[in-house]
Amino acid sequence: MALQAELRAPFASWRGLSENTGLLAALGIAALAVAPFVLYPVFMMKVLCFGLFAAAFNLLIGYVGLLSFGHACFFGGAAYITAYTVKHWGLEPLTGILLGVAFAAALGVVVGYLAIRRSGIYFSMITLALAQMFFFFCLQAPFTGGEDGIQAVPRGRLLGIIDLSHPLTMYYTVLAIFLFGIFAVWRIVNSPFGNILKAIRENENRAISLGYRVERYKLGAFVISAALAGLAGGTKSLVFQLATLTDVDWRMSGEVILMTLLGGIGTMVGPLVGAAFVSTLEHYLATSNFPVTVLIGAIFVVCVLLFRRGIVGEILHATRRR
Repeated sequence: MALQAELRAPFASWRGLSENTGLLAALGIAALAVAPFVLYPVFMMKVLCFGLFAAAFNLLIGYVGLLSFGHACFFGGAAYITAYTVKHWGLEPLTGILLGVAFAAALGVVVGYLAIRRSGIYFSMITLALAQMFFFFCLQAPFTGGEDGIQAVPRGRLLGIIDLSHPLTMYYTVLAIFLFGIFAVWRIVNSPFGNILKAIRENENRAISLGYRVERYKLGAFVISAALAGLAGGTKSLVFQLATLTDVDWRMSGEVILMTLLGGIGTMVGPLVGAAFVSTLEHYLATSNFPVTVLIGAIFVVCVLLFRRGIVGEILHATRRR
């Protein structure tokens, strides 16, 4: 009974969301709406794509407690499928993205089914091994273009009407996809299903004792996370008109882990802040002689030693203490 009460408590608090939270969300959306008039639109689209990718990853690690080292295979796999179907089959962009999401979800079923039977470091290593297998498949498969990837992907016309070749039109399309993905994550986290995921994270044995099929909930969360990562990857392939091996490389999995840790695990805004922070460093230091990876690594070490909750996590913790 105690755990059931704990499961219902967060859902009750969701129904009583404060006006301040809604106001902050509205201000954030308004800021993103005017951002392309102040910042480079392609850079902002990159931030949105990686922000959605980090939010999808955070759904798994922050609310289920599963650390995956293989999320790049869902992100990059969807990018390849979207790029190929749009360029070679001539499909409408949204259809190509949905096919990429479907592929990522199907791949998530396979990887998740094999991985969730283990926990801890064993789970992480299984996801890494399977992701590397997928990387070498993409390297050898003829339709991926090998090391050259799939280039010059046409953005096409959304629903056959809206021309996505214009930067602002493409930006607002990406923004709409981003907001849909973030809302999906928020709705899942603040649902009975999400409350059970949190209970599994906190005390898996107690959840099992109450009769919950823990493996099914873990697999469901894994597939949803994979699908949302695929949504980010498919959208990214249209933004940059490119899908390459970089998208499925293990370094991409490491990068999304870094974004989530820097922003704050288990928070809604944290992964977005982390993605924006890392993307900004990479963008503005790309033309300099300073090694970006060294700076990001140093910041990560400082964050782990001094700000273990991440940027947003520390701010929320300080606010609660006051």
